Amino acid sequence: MADEVIDLEVARQKMRQWREEPLRNSEEVTDFGECLILEHGNKLGDELWTIYEQVFLASIDCRKMDLATMCLRELKTQFPDSVRVQKLNAMRLEAFDKYQEAEEIYDKILEAEPANAVVRKRLIAILKAQNKIPEAVKELNEYLKKFMGDQEAWTELAELYISQQEHKKAKFCLEELILVNPHNHLFHQRYAEILYTLGGNENMEKSRKYFAQALKLDNNNMRALFGFFMASAHLANSCKDAKIKKENSKFAGWAATQINDRYQRTCQEQENDSMSELENMLDSLQLAAPQNIPPQRLTES
Repeated sequence: MADEVIDLEVARQKMRQWREEPLRNSEEVTDFGECLILEHGNKLGDELWTIYEQVFLASIDCRKMDLATMCLRELKTQFPDSVRVQKLNAMRLEAFDKYQEAEEIYDKILEAEPANAVVRKRLIAILKAQNKIPEAVKELNEYLKKFMGDQEAWTELAELYISQQEHKKAKFCLEELILVNPHNHLFHQRYAEILYTLGGNENMEKSRKYFAQALKLDNNNMRALFGFFMASAHLANSCKDAKIKKENSKFAGWAATQINDRYQRTCQEQENDSMSELENMLDSLQLAAPQNIPPQRLTES
């Protein structure tokens, strides 16, 4: 795309849109951004430096290190004493696996700005990149003592705990996330998955309810629908109480019907063996025949 002539306002608007949303579309950002800089750099005014930073970050993501180096050089020339540019320089060093040099820059920034949350998270990212997971977990816990509302940090800590098979600690992280943002269906889904992994009928029942809540918040969440089916099927097959068995058999039957219907709609125009494989998987659980259950019953259970 670098050889194409692009419209100034179209490219400018796209770059602004991608910054505001934000979307992780680094390839497009580098393509549009490089063309915008090369063809219209002298017409962008102060926005040029924002675009340089945007293109730099996308270039690091795409491993286009020559472009990243060019952007950083221009930013250093324009803002030689900027802490923000120092941080970008450290990120470039990280990309080259020069972690010690990057840490030195971050440490100097923190000496002047102890509350710089972004830099603290970059230091944690370095630990993770070096596979120092226990150290990263420790630093994340320290970070969250000061920045308790950081949803990204809670999510990262949960994933690190899961990677270490510490699901009870990951469960606590998801509980914090649900308290902060109770309308995020992905948090309910992830919490339900952790409960399912922990096992036991009590956790399985809670898991089913949180999968149901995720479905209530997003009817198109197929992962939550599968999870609801699996949790209900487990309870239907493992509980001794006849009432609970019957109820969960109905829930699982409803979910199985929904899964089949959605896959049929997806596969109806193409030859695909996935439908028969899906039906075999559902049948293998030996559930009662699917029943029609009003959707509102799911979230009330």
